[in-house]
Amino acid sequence: MILAGMSLEELEELMSTLGATKFRAKQIHNWIYAKSVSTIDEMTDLSLKFREQLKETAVVTDTKIKVKQVSKDGTIKYLVEYPDGECVETVLMRFDNRANLTACVSSQVGCAVNCSFCATAKGGFRRNLTYKEIVEQVLIIQRDTGLKVTNIVFMGQGEPLLNLDNVLKALEIFNRDFQIGARRITISTSGIIPGINRLADLNLQSTLAISLHAPTHELRKEIMPIENKYNITDLKTALKSYADKTGRRVTVEYILIHGFNDTPRVAKELAYFLKDLKCNINLIPYNSVVENDYKKPSTDDIMKFKYLLEHSGKKVTVRLERGADIDAACGQLRGKH
Repeated sequence: MILAGMSLEELEELMSTLGATKFRAKQIHNWIYAKSVSTIDEMTDLSLKFREQLKETAVVTDTKIKVKQVSKDGTIKYLVEYPDGECVETVLMRFDNRANLTACVSSQVGCAVNCSFCATAKGGFRRNLTYKEIVEQVLIIQRDTGLKVTNIVFMGQGEPLLNLDNVLKALEIFNRDFQIGARRITISTSGIIPGINRLADLNLQSTLAISLHAPTHELRKEIMPIENKYNITDLKTALKSYADKTGRRVTVEYILIHGFNDTPRVAKELAYFLKDLKCNINLIPYNSVVENDYKKPSTDDIMKFKYLLEHSGKKVTVRLERGADIDAACGQLRGKH
């Protein structure tokens, strides 16, 4: 039995089967989520006899770090290996001027959405992660660094809304057991409309981020095949409904690719498309992937694009690049060994 990912109630049930008190469950829960231990032997306020009894039934984790890379900017990327041998990447991002420690977590092994600019798609889709496997990514970060993760973004490998049940269960654990506020958790999607509608009905306090990357159907389908299933017009309708139901702004993520979607004309089209959507815009300069020839725009072109969007009255930011030297930046996660 794996203890990591278990709720306090589940731990209490386990204690009951072992003839132990509920207080033992609280101690174990604290060791897992507050102190991020990796073994039962580290739970030193449990008696040696009880630890031996517990070890006959359970382990804290069966997941391990296969590879760890540290960027010159302090970003850490982990290749996490699960018992079946499948691996995903998860990233810890730190910013010098902020107290936030953000974990970028994966929701699937590989991805079926197949966006042309993204490294994850190159390996194809293998399987969904369970909610415990998602939770393990953050626990691994905390065990390895001794730091407390404060923010979660579901922006790693995979499409979160195609594994929504497990993502929602993991979100619940992050919120309840890690005590990470729901507003500090972001779920990103390429535009899976049924999932967006479900999130709207649930009315969570977490942030919804949409990977848009183009303002028209014709342009978007060139880089995002999902556009052929869930077109941009229907997507906008779903996003407006989400904003109306939840009262929360959507974050529009927009990768800038030189000569493709970064021109003044496209900026004006994007401003027009988003004019009646309650949203903030996050511009992401393209990060290189070996398998394509896309290029990052110049700083001047990025700022011109930002300037034109700001004239529409939207809040526009340019994402600070983190971890590009270790392929840990947006669109570069692949799970390679």
